[in-house]
Amino acid sequence: MNIKLLNLLDRNARYTNEELAVMTGLTTEEVERELREMEDARLICGYKAVVDWEKVDNTLVSAIIELKVTPKAGHGFEEVAKRVMQFPQVESVYLMSGGYDLSVVVKGKSFQEVALFVAKELSTIDSVLSTATHFVLRRYKEQDVELIGASGDDRETFLL
Repeated sequence: MNIKLLNLLDRNARYTNEELAVMTGLTTEEVERELREMEDARLICGYKAVVDWEKVDNTLVSAIIELKVTPKAGHGFEEVAKRVMQFPQVESVYLMSGGYDLSVVVKGKSFQEVALFVAKELSTIDSVLSTATHFVLRRYKEQDVELIGASGDDRETFLL
């Protein structure tokens, strides 16, 4: 496992193998081999662009849902997390410490669509004790990428 290679890809997955070779001091063949090995071992799980969806589709809504869950004997939180992550609306699922157990990031076409998904799908799962929904109003940084430029704070647009 080459940590320098992983750090470079984490910063920019569009680097070519030739660029990665120059930056790491490896040959192109060594880079290709290491990438293949890390993909096979699922250290690299995919390559994805960070998109500022607010500039593309204003109607897309995101929410962070807190789930309090009763873990299943012998399975812990894994069974519930696997069930939750199967929904197409679910973007991410995290096991948390603190006041709740699972953090679920959900996308939908409207606030109502997300609220109905939480009410009809997430809250009805047997092990789910409670939910708390927090709608995302503005993204400033996503996966280490700044999404706002010099325009600054625009909270007033949400208050009108």
